[in-house]
Amino acid sequence: MKLKTYLEFVKIEHTLFALPFAYAGALIAGNIDFRTAFLIFTAFTGLRTFAMAFNRIIDREIDALNPRTAKRHLPAGKISLGEAYKIAFAGLAIYLISAFLINFTALLFSPIPAIVAYVYPYLKRFTCLSHYFLGLNLALAPLGGWIAVMDSVNFSTEILIFSISVIFWVAGFDIIYALQDLEFDRRYRLHSIGAHFGERSAKWVSRFNHLIFFFFLFLFFKNPILLFPVAFLLFLEHYIIRKDYNEQKVQISFFYINAIISSSVLISVLVLYIQKF
Repeated sequence: MKLKTYLEFVKIEHTLFALPFAYAGALIAGNIDFRTAFLIFTAFTGLRTFAMAFNRIIDREIDALNPRTAKRHLPAGKISLGEAYKIAFAGLAIYLISAFLINFTALLFSPIPAIVAYVYPYLKRFTCLSHYFLGLNLALAPLGGWIAVMDSVNFSTEILIFSISVIFWVAGFDIIYALQDLEFDRRYRLHSIGAHFGERSAKWVSRFNHLIFFFFLFLFFKNPILLFPVAFLLFLEHYIIRKDYNEQKVQISFFYINAIISSSVLISVLVLYIQKF
């Protein structure tokens, strides 16, 4: 039962956002063996655990004030602060050990994603650009996949274009997610696109970000057929919250659809990979 509580605390299912992009980066780089694939899984699961745990630790006082988040594990007392730190550092240890086992370059650059993940929760106290910093966090996933295969940071133009697209995809859906706390953010002077510019403007900014995401994906794939599922899912994501954004609709738009988008992109990359052979 305790393990289930810990997994719920770090939202282990949200690993579905990052992991497909890490594997996509590995496939873009070239051949990937079973050992590397497994270590990518452990590395990104560990990093994601560390990131979410520290996000909850850093935001615990804010979460306690927000009716939507007051029932989260730390403010509700479901786990202790000490347990949260242990989970965070266990995730970090798994991540660093995995990076060490992958290759020297992965180990050398492993602090960068961890630092970005740690800094992100603080940024909403200062700037609404935090949406894009979260995007940068996830955009490191395909670059990490590349490093795992190539043992190098000599990135190709293709992997850079692909990674840049991820920044705008994440920023777009994070803007939607933040609409749930629009009034709360204003009251406590927290920063989001919605809190600064209002609901209507935030929805348009989110749509524009996803258009940029789609544009960069097109530059990468150069094949509209491969991108048709992504285009449909992006349209559906925004159609669902066109009039209102209650928690159920945001959950569908934010989590379920974006998890499918992530998997769809990986499948499209896999198709390109197979076509090379």
